Amino acid sequence: MASRELRSDAVANRDRIVEAARAELSRSNGAIDDLRLHGVAKAAGVGQGTLYRHFPTREHLLAEVYRHELTQLVDAVPSLLAEHPPLTALTHWLHRLVEYARVKRGVMAAIEASAWHDLYSGQHHRLDEALGTLLERGKTAGQVRAGVDAADVILLLGALSRIPEAEWDPRANTVVTVVVDGLRRPSEPA
Repeated sequence: MASRELRSDAVANRDRIVEAARAELSRSNGAIDDLRLHGVAKAAGVGQGTLYRHFPTREHLLAEVYRHELTQLVDAVPSLLAEHPPLTALTHWLHRLVEYARVKRGVMAAIEASAWHDLYSGQHHRLDEALGTLLERGKTAGQVRAGVDAADVILLLGALSRIPEAEWDPRANTVVTVVVDGLRRPSEPA
């Protein structure tokens, strides 16, 4: 049987559920244990039956939150580049990435390892491409040092996974500042 298109009200319900779950994860600093599905349904203005029709398990909902966050992060690149100089666009994007990392951290903890691998491997190239675009624009504008690629920045941002939850807000922003400072093209020698 072919999958059928969702009605517009079903799409709206699904979107509200994902946004409510995302907001709850952000409020609880990514703590999956604090994510109560009945609370998500209530915040989204739908019944629990509607939530379970769209997302039969917590894992399904968390995977969709992850996909949604990743899509928003990737889709932000063109508008950031249109509104800001490349290094400023990259900085704004990295701060968005910090919020994404917070949600991702909770999702990773809750989703079974094999399911996480499938979800991550099917989506991660999009993140690399978005970051690569920002870096290339920065290099072209002479704002980002040559010889740096997306893999280098991703390795540096791996430090985010080591930040204790209680220290997330101040330390995550400091990590981004240090990464951006390291990406700046060095001044020409005097």
